[in-house]
Amino acid sequence: MAELKTKKTKASVKEFIQSIPDEGRRKDSLTVLKLMESITGSKASIWGTRIVGFGDYHYVSGSGREGDWFLLGFAPRNQEFTIYTMGGLEPNRDLLDKLGKFKARGSCLYIRKLEDVNLKILEQLLVRTVKALKNKK
Repeated sequence: MAELKTKKTKASVKEFIQSIPDEGRRKDSLTVLKLMESITGSKASIWGTRIVGFGDYHYVSGSGREGDWFLLGFAPRNQEFTIYTMGGLEPNRDLLDKLGKFKARGSCLYIRKLEDVNLKILEQLLVRTVKALKNKK
């Protein structure tokens, strides 16, 4: 089975966020950093070169594939801010309907700017996601 290419690194989260050229994206990153640290109770780590992840999660997919990933994460990309959740978004349809302006695929939310979404609803969605993952163990 192929090994995941994206792994936790020892790179500095602070330096990564400070290197984001767009001030708005940098500010959004700091907001999400604090939110996800609070929800997971974990310090952030850089995964690969551009993903900030929180916590550790060992998964086994329906096909039997296993791997280690994070509970929650984000990537401040140029076009969209990507928020990674494990376990999919569909169980949270009620919250997604109230979230605001975003796109979703699989377990990822794609947001242009944080001001496009309701942060309280986003927080509820992320808290639910982490609780569901911790209850699986």
